[in-house]
Amino acid sequence: MPERLILTGQVLTFNGNPVKEKGAAVFRRKGAVAIENGKIIWVGEGNLIPSHINNGANRHDYGNNLIMPGFIDAHTHYPQAGIIASFAPELFEWLKKYTFPEEARFSNLEFARERASFFLDQLMANGITTAAVYCTVHPESAQAFFEESDLRGLRMIAGKILMDRNAPQKLRDTPETSYEECLALIEKWHKRGRCLYAVTPRFAPTSSPAQLEVCSALMKKFSDIYLQSHVSENVAEIKWVSELFPESRSYLDVYARFNLLGPRSLFGHAIHMDKKDLTQAAETETKFVHCPTSNLFINSGLFRMRDMRKAGLKILLGSDVGGGTSFSPFVTMKVAYEIALMNHYILTPEEAFWMSSSGGAEALGLGDRIGCIKPGFEADIVVINLHSTPLIEQRMQRAESLSDVLFTQMILADDRAIRATYANGVRIFNAKRN
Repeated sequence: MPERLILTGQVLTFNGNPVKEKGAAVFRRKGAVAIENGKIIWVGEGNLIPSHINNGANRHDYGNNLIMPGFIDAHTHYPQAGIIASFAPELFEWLKKYTFPEEARFSNLEFARERASFFLDQLMANGITTAAVYCTVHPESAQAFFEESDLRGLRMIAGKILMDRNAPQKLRDTPETSYEECLALIEKWHKRGRCLYAVTPRFAPTSSPAQLEVCSALMKKFSDIYLQSHVSENVAEIKWVSELFPESRSYLDVYARFNLLGPRSLFGHAIHMDKKDLTQAAETETKFVHCPTSNLFINSGLFRMRDMRKAGLKILLGSDVGGGTSFSPFVTMKVAYEIALMNHYILTPEEAFWMSSSGGAEALGLGDRIGCIKPGFEADIVVINLHSTPLIEQRMQRAESLSDVLFTQMILADDRAIRATYANGVRIFNAKRN
């Protein structure tokens, strides 16, 4: 007999974009969520649980804590966790001084397993149940990541980096080896358990045209895998791309020429984009991932949320660790809010939390299985302690609405606010301190 589990507390989920749809945020002050076989089977008021669900069920009572869909981090580098908070004033110096030497260590499978385990533990402790993850050029790094993710039952998107030029020799592959290694990883791990694969050219300058053709061939061969890369992060990088690909109109157009734009393509940063880029991305349903803490830390620029929304683009949020400065979705939302204000866009707390959960799932093409608390969905859930610090506690005494509650968490909370994390119905993180 499968275990049935009931979570009780305040319950929040989204049935659509709260910016466009009135009532998209569904909130129950005294709610309950029933889980069985990794799926949500019932959601409602805590005093109205049907007897056939309630009888014999185990209960986790979270009182006034907030139960909501697990957070989504749509752009992060697991091998860089070890170099987070490393000093360098701009991207290329940071890559050469810290990133490339660190990534060279991931040819060792045991080392990669240890680092993947640490990284995933950080995600779970921050309420993140799905992420789009960059490994290193070594197939061992992807193997280790998928092994550790599968053990935890997490729904993760990941792939080995492809990089055949303009990088240290020990971090290069070739078009031929990258195809063979990706093919083997896809056949072994894509859709195994909850693992999903992403073809991952690091960025256009480190992949030759021949290797970008390999990426295109893999995307054509497997219609349901992802592609992830970087675009228009840094002004110097854009100039370099124009020199390497003089036939392309823009950085984004490089990827377009290799048929790498589309609804399953995720491009991190996308800071310095013109109107033609935005139109091209919207027409192809390409997704951009805003990495606000990284954009400030490496002095890359300010993401233009207002222009992206006007163009009709779907935007996700990412930590970009270790270029970013925190695993916490609260910190990511906070800095995204501040950058948006600088560019004349008001990122409401409802929109930010939606982007980090339901909206992120929808943008990933996974909105039919994760990102919502409703029957039939995979039970990926985070429980948030709304009073996790004395500062938040005193601020919450003045909170007069759900929007106020969410904004308080978005601005003041961090990993201390995560009470519990569930993946596929299993509690994989439980903070005794809350």
